[in-house]
Amino acid sequence: MSASAEEIERVYAARYQPYRRAVTALLGSDERAHDAVQEGFAKALAKRRQFKGGSLEAWIWRIVVRQALDIGRRPVELMERDFDVELVASQADPELAEAVRRLPPRRRLIVFLRYFGDLSYDQIAELIGVSAGTVGAALSQAHDELRQALELEGAER
Repeated sequence: MSASAEEIERVYAARYQPYRRAVTALLGSDERAHDAVQEGFAKALAKRRQFKGGSLEAWIWRIVVRQALDIGRRPVELMERDFDVELVASQADPELAEAVRRLPPRRRLIVFLRYFGDLSYDQIAELIGVSAGTVGAALSQAHDELRQALELEGAER
């Protein structure tokens, strides 16, 4: 089962902004993010016959993230990457941004993909190789940690 060019183009038209926001945080540059997303989708089109089923969007995410890491010349594991929350949420609460940065790497990645990348639990699960239940549990734990961190921050004021 391969993906059609039309399907990939529909994902691009519907989801370009979430891809770009997420990649901006990865690369620290909106311009480089644009290039990475463009090149990632171009690769997805070229490799569309390699798509074996499942979530087309998660498959494209993997290609785009790899392209971003190649552009950034940062040979790092995705799970260990620090995401610059400020770049994708310019109106963000600084305390929230700091609390997200302090999450363990896997939880931080899952939060990042869910709320900045706007991926579903199933898409995140497929992208990072865990079950959707694990994604849900990690998000629940992250919410608890963020709530506690923000309550503590509020009490210290």
